[in-house]
Amino acid sequence: MDAAQRMEELRAQLEEHNHRYYVLDAPVISDGEYDLLFQELLALERAHPELVTLDSPSRRVGGAPLDQFGRLEHRLPMLSLDNAFSPQDLYAFEERLYRFLKSSSGLTYLVEVKLDGLAVELVYEDGILVRGSTRGDGWIGEEITPQLRTISSIPLRLRGVAPPLLEVRGEVFMERQGLVRLNEERQRLGESLFANPRNAAAGALRQLDPAVTAGRPLCFYAYGVSAPEETPCARQLELFDYLGELGLPVNKLNRFCGSLAEVTAYFDKLATRRHDLDYEIDGVVIKVDSFLLQSRLGNIGGVMRPRAPRWAIAWKFPAIQATTRLLDVEFQVGRTGAVTPVANLEPVDVGGVVVSRATLHNQDEITRKDLRRGDYVFVQRAGDVIPEVVKPIVERRDGSEEPIFIPVVCPVCGHDLVRPESEAVTRCVNPHCPAVRLRSLVHFTSKAGLDLDGLGQKSMEQLYEQGLVRDLPDLFMLRHEDLAALEGWGERSADKVMSAVARAKSPSLARFLAALGIRFIGEVTAGLLELNFVTLSNLMGRDRHELEEIEGIGAQAASSLVDYFADPSVVQMLEALHEAGVEPVAPQKIATDGALSHMVILFSGTLSHLSRAEAKNLVKEHGGQVTTTVTQKMTHLVAGEKAGSKLKKARELNKVILTEDEFLGLITP
Repeated sequence: MDAAQRMEELRAQLEEHNHRYYVLDAPVISDGEYDLLFQELLALERAHPELVTLDSPSRRVGGAPLDQFGRLEHRLPMLSLDNAFSPQDLYAFEERLYRFLKSSSGLTYLVEVKLDGLAVELVYEDGILVRGSTRGDGWIGEEITPQLRTISSIPLRLRGVAPPLLEVRGEVFMERQGLVRLNEERQRLGESLFANPRNAAAGALRQLDPAVTAGRPLCFYAYGVSAPEETPCARQLELFDYLGELGLPVNKLNRFCGSLAEVTAYFDKLATRRHDLDYEIDGVVIKVDSFLLQSRLGNIGGVMRPRAPRWAIAWKFPAIQATTRLLDVEFQVGRTGAVTPVANLEPVDVGGVVVSRATLHNQDEITRKDLRRGDYVFVQRAGDVIPEVVKPIVERRDGSEEPIFIPVVCPVCGHDLVRPESEAVTRCVNPHCPAVRLRSLVHFTSKAGLDLDGLGQKSMEQLYEQGLVRDLPDLFMLRHEDLAALEGWGERSADKVMSAVARAKSPSLARFLAALGIRFIGEVTAGLLELNFVTLSNLMGRDRHELEEIEGIGAQAASSLVDYFADPSVVQMLEALHEAGVEPVAPQKIATDGALSHMVILFSGTLSHLSRAEAKNLVKEHGGQVTTTVTQKMTHLVAGEKAGSKLKKARELNKVILTEDEFLGLITP
């Protein structure tokens, strides 16, 4: 294919994707894939300027306005931005600026977070909001004044002394939790779900009925004005202060940087923090700070048809959403018998990590998203870590796709699967299922269990396959010579495991209960049981009513405990553990007047001086209680690095927030 044909093909593809993204709010490729197509077209146009057409997407900014809304012409165009994808692109941008200015130093920058929302313009006359519109194609947008008036963060009247005319540009967006609540409501009503906050925000603004928009959790941040020379400001930094004084919300993460080195450092910092924010950002926008220099630099594309400002550039984070194909589904059985569908995906790079598998959670989730074998799907890494399938691209189906259903029998042992009416999870209820046994063993030896050093998941799988450990008591019957003879082991590895097994014979009751992996019995509940019953034999004789009388023990946990200890195979297993020398120890009596008595403490984020286990033990040693969730009963939250949403919720509930040093100060004489 020659250059002319490829350019024509790229123009057609990009125009279609622009239409789907900006007008229909229904993209079929990820942002990263779009950027690759656009960069390929720009490279071809630079190499073959004689083949550039007037209708090239490189000359456009966005999509055309929807017909059902009024058309509103911008007094000054709302231009798009050129993109940078690496530090090298950023330094090339600066070199172009210096060449244009015939200078070699002196540039400073304002770095703004790039919100993943919808650009709008607000027109204020004598301080009153009179018109509002989308960016549209950059020259003409959709008039959505009634819809914008419903957004609480947009002032209807400016504060202080406002100029006769002020055209404010900014971004309407939806916070992450707002999207979760909106999708939960849409699921309840049987409506299609939004794939991301950007599409949800765009869909909300394009509601013909403003009352519908008013019911959507939309937010707004201002990032500029159409004509800075019509304000008393000489710099971008001053403009943000000025807009804030007028009552317009401005993002507090915007930062002045005296050099590109500072810009790069701040970009890296935001890249690590992005998933801790309440809203999504997909990069930063770097602007020359001086309005005088912005005016001298002007726009790319000339005066008649400008395309992008020469003095600004968008530096995007690596794409965290990509398109791939759902090849097949396998069903994994966990320690509680839960059967989890896992998608096998055509390998795809998502934010620098190759993703080939992602959990589909349960049958309800598969049905809700209408996923099928063979589908092209959007994949993302939630929190930059956990791969998840966002939604299928229905438009790319050819009829060969197959529905996905969880099987009726266990894929490991062949036992009938059961799904209780009140649960979303399908389970294998065969206690002898090999998969259930293996996962239970892995949990028992993990950090969430007895934390047996040297017995991680791979080691436990090896011991299980070799027949050395098939049930919990087998762990305490291991022989040094058998371990040392295993492939990949040796004397030192065997010594480590035998020492860990010996230490594990006297766990606290709470740790032992949590290690058993009883449904609904986690670390906190196990601690309550230890506090109230002291010994395992005392606990095993209790009925549901007695258990439910304990504050913090619900009906599900109580029923689960009674059913567990009533199982003859469990009783036999506990007796075998006792014969092997495993004896949970009673907790040390804690003084009721300890330094942390009457406190219920939650730890969130990474601590600098203590491990999470050490911190929790200190709370218990000093008379306090530990919780793992933010509740009304919680009194204090100790915030480490990247404390996240729990910190925000604790503040909303007016709980006491402590640093790690302040926490240690409470228990240090």
